[in-house]
Amino acid sequence: MKLMDGFDSNYRYILVAARRARQLQSGSRPLVDTHSRKPCKIAQEEIAAGKVKWTMEAPRSAAEVANEILEQAINKGEVEAS
Repeated sequence: MKLMDGFDSNYRYILVAARRARQLQSGSRPLVDTHSRKPCKIAQEEIAAGKVKWTMEAPRSAAEVANEILEQAINKGEVEAS
């Protein structure tokens, strides 16, 4: 499978298309004119037309995640003690 323009991997393309297809199944309106009734096909057409944008957060280290969880636990303890 050829790498789609704007995607760092085919796997990412599939993930974005699947998420958009779920949105369509949940009632979102298509962003392109299409004759297809299949959410997966519509999502692919929307991506090809440049109508679906995606972003990727920078990866966080395990230490950053642990610090965030610790801060949340400390803040939760302060709220409950009040």
